[in-house]
Formats: sequence, structure tokens, C-alpha cells
Amino acid sequence: MNTFRLICRTMAAAACAVALGYGSGALADDMASFATGGYVSGLRSMALMHKIDTDGDGTVSREEWIAFQDNVYAMLDKNKDGNVDAKEYMSNRKEMAGFATGGFAKGLQTMDMMHKIDANGDGMVTHDEFIAYQNKVFDAMDASSGHKGKLGADAFGSGGANTQH
Repeated sequence: MNTFRLICRTMAAAACAVALGYGSGALADDMASFATGGYVSGLRSMALMHKIDTDGDGTVSREEWIAFQDNVYAMLDKNKDGNVDAKEYMSNRKEMAGFATGGFAKGLQTMDMMHKIDANGDGMVTHDEFIAYQNKVFDAMDASSGHKGKLGADAFGSGGANTQH
């Protein structure tokens, strides 16, 4: 009887390990379905996490994430009309890289990403479209995090526990 319990426990542990491994892969597939590889890899940076983590607690809350993304949109919307066209979207990469990181700017400022964010396909990215998209990104990253509602170092690709800066 003890052998049977041992086998059952071993099988249950193996099933959990497979499920956890599959869940991580599914998250990566989910991110890839609505973001380009360059943008996803640009997000996977501790340097970016530290720029977004304004309270210094080693995590990024949704509020911090959206405040950062509001600033990104303001940088994109050069003429401040609430619509970002392709010319605005693709301009001033150096300024964006200085504000965020080079990898983030390079991954975000592509026509592929603009088309993904432009939900209605009119060739313009509104503030609402941009923030709705960034909320989806936060939700996908939050699904991989052990800190519901906050993104820790694991969500930014360090593979480690939360770190303070």
C-alpha cells in the first residue's frame, strides 16, 4: 500500500511540474500572439523595471506601469493632438531610449508594433488604444508573476526573486 501512495505522489508531482512548465510556455506564446519579439525582449530588462518602479519596492504596480506608459505615449504624441501617426510613432528613438531603455524603444517603435496597438486599424494610435494595449501586456506579465497585481523581477526576465534597487 505504501508503494502505491509513493507512486501516486510521484505522478502527482510530475504532473504539477509539467503543468507549471507548460504554463510558462503558454504565457510566452500568449505574449508573442499580441506583441512582437523585439518588444517582448525589450520588456525583459531589470533596467526597465527599475525605471518603472518609482516607489522602489522591487515590484511594479499597475499604477506605476500605466504612469510609465502615459509618459511613453506623451513622448510619442509630439503634436499633442491625442493621435499618434506613423511619423510620430517612429520618430525620436534616442529620446525614448533615454527615457526607457534602448531595447524597449527599439522593440516598441516598429511599424509591426504600431499596427498591433492600433486596434481599429485607422493608422493612428490613440491614447486609449495605447493604454488598453499596455494593460493587456501588464496582465500577461502579471500571469507569470507570483505577486498578483504587481510585477516582480521574475516578470522582467531575471528569473530571480524580487530585488530592491
